[in-house]
Amino acid sequence: MKDLPKHQGQRQQLVALLKEKGIVDEKVLDAVNKVPRHLYMDAALEAYAYVDKAYPIAADQTISQPYTVAFQTQLLDLEKGDRVLEIGTGSGYQTAILLQLGVEVFTIERQNELFKKTKLLFSKLGLRPKKQIFGDGYKGHPDAAPYHAILVTAGAPELPKALLEQLAVGGRLVIPIGADEQQMCRYIRTSKTTFDKKTFGVFRFVPLLEDKN
Repeated sequence: MKDLPKHQGQRQQLVALLKEKGIVDEKVLDAVNKVPRHLYMDAALEAYAYVDKAYPIAADQTISQPYTVAFQTQLLDLEKGDRVLEIGTGSGYQTAILLQLGVEVFTIERQNELFKKTKLLFSKLGLRPKKQIFGDGYKGHPDAAPYHAILVTAGAPELPKALLEQLAVGGRLVIPIGADEQQMCRYIRTSKTTFDKKTFGVFRFVPLLEDKN
């Protein structure tokens, strides 16, 4: 579990690339610079850890492209201490970026293999999400609602209404919506009953699966 000078240099190059691609939030760029992505990937893929691409992880899932992670995080517009719900823990890399920003993270994963793996990894790395939940992301986590921000890291065929309900007024939901490819959407809760929606281009994610029972 080493973070060597070569890794740190590769992260600096990655940050420079993300700036070129339009990431402007300095707090997000600083988090990408500090979080060792190679620790969240299979050791066989370590040489590719700072390439701006998605790579496979366990349970037929992927670790998202660094640009996508930075882009989604930037859209959340986070402040230190915000309460954040992450749908799809995955490799744990996005979780680590959020924790680096000083927010409270509640993270849900429906793949048991990934849930166990990231729980162990976070323990080894000394990372402390507020809560790790094994369950259905479509339902969110109403016990700790409302949230300042909710981040969905898989492609939803439609908008899960439960997530909108769990946003605080002023809260932001960032979610990719669509089947084969997704529109990146941000919903801001403007009152108890109203939401402002904006879209931010096309992305490709693994599907967000819903428990049907």
